[in-house]
Amino acid sequence: MSNIKPLAAQIAQQQAAQKRQGKGSTSPEAEQGERYGVGAGENWMPPPVNSIEDTGLNMLALAELVLKVLYFSGNLTGYQIAEIVKLPFNGVVDQLMEYLKRERAVEVKGSGGIGEGAYQYVITGVGIERAREALERSHYAGPAPVPLEFYNKAIKEQPQRVRVTPQVLDQALSHLVISQKIRDMVGPAVNSGRSIFLYGPPGNGKTTISEAVGRVVLGKGMYIPYAIDIDGQVVNVFDSVNHELADDQPNGSGRLRSDPRWVRIKRPVIMVGGELTLESLDLVYDPINKFYEAPFQVKANGGMFLIDDFGRQQVRPRDLLNRWIVPLEKRIDFLTLHTGRKLEVPFDVLIVFSTNLEPRDLVDEAFLRRIRHKIEIIDPTYEEFREIFIRVAAAHGLPYDDRMLAYLIQEWYIKEDRSLRAVHPRDLIGQMKDIASYLGVPFEMTRDLIDRACEAYFVEL
Repeated sequence: MSNIKPLAAQIAQQQAAQKRQGKGSTSPEAEQGERYGVGAGENWMPPPVNSIEDTGLNMLALAELVLKVLYFSGNLTGYQIAEIVKLPFNGVVDQLMEYLKRERAVEVKGSGGIGEGAYQYVITGVGIERAREALERSHYAGPAPVPLEFYNKAIKEQPQRVRVTPQVLDQALSHLVISQKIRDMVGPAVNSGRSIFLYGPPGNGKTTISEAVGRVVLGKGMYIPYAIDIDGQVVNVFDSVNHELADDQPNGSGRLRSDPRWVRIKRPVIMVGGELTLESLDLVYDPINKFYEAPFQVKANGGMFLIDDFGRQQVRPRDLLNRWIVPLEKRIDFLTLHTGRKLEVPFDVLIVFSTNLEPRDLVDEAFLRRIRHKIEIIDPTYEEFREIFIRVAAAHGLPYDDRMLAYLIQEWYIKEDRSLRAVHPRDLIGQMKDIASYLGVPFEMTRDLIDRACEAYFVEL
């Protein structure tokens, strides 16, 4: 019978003895009130990991993770294992490999270079049996997770609070044609860092405004863990689809020794639409792989969470809004494991509700009071429409003609009693380009191309 469990008990006893003697009280996991990491805000970085104790995880959990990696991958060098589990070889992975060799769970099958890190490790029959036992609990075999308390402290050390000035906002929205009135409402809303309700007709840039503000205004970057550990349960956090790596990635000059289990990303701007459900706002458990995926709002921590097409989800709008009452007021969120255990995590998110529907058809006055900023994105004026058309035409290489734009507005908007939309210039010019290419005629603003484009684009509802 393996002596892994007795060893784990021994480690726990040693850690308890250290605490009684006053040792290890400065370890990252010591007290909830202690700071974690170095610096704050944009300059925060995770502390270095020099030993197994620094990881906040016990040797048994880390040894099982390494065995699962070898089980799935076959022969690997020590450095390759360290890269997969995102832990330093010296002081951590080398200790794990020595322990697994003593347990006869792995063997050395040659070397690909100089030093222990270049040794080729292969899993043995004993190791395969233990890996399968571990896989019955979880199939997770990636970067070593970070304890939940480390994550909570890190998010609090990296708040997304920024002060937006008119100059900063103008820079963020410089590629858009937006009235000064709307700009003057968006700025204070972003400064609140809480919640924004954008409403108005479709096609006027509600989503584009939100994304532009999120990308430019919220800040340069932050650290998030690849995964979180909650009493042995793993929650995957980093998402290559929704998270974008920051430009200032850690390098050998200043962040070489920081904990590699953390990845530096740009402040997240996560957008969901009609696919959003109440279930997707809680921990999503995969019964096959036996680990969790973090919900959208956790992945958006430190950034923006944009709920687009609000009111078109399968869940009732009121139920969806009620889900946010506590997080918006308390700045914390509660998640549930499939075991029923409740978890508390920070809710440091600028949440934006964007809808084309009438607000009175979606929510009541009581909830709107909880949304601090309500902004109506209205149709562009004729001058704004003209400016948008000029910009889009230049971007597509279309020679602009003021007389032909007047024809377009007169024949297809005024006569038809049709509202201007900010998105129309982009779409109509795209139609004209396609038609000109098909007919083999010059790509120019002619009455024929305008009429053909409008006939193909506009539909009477």
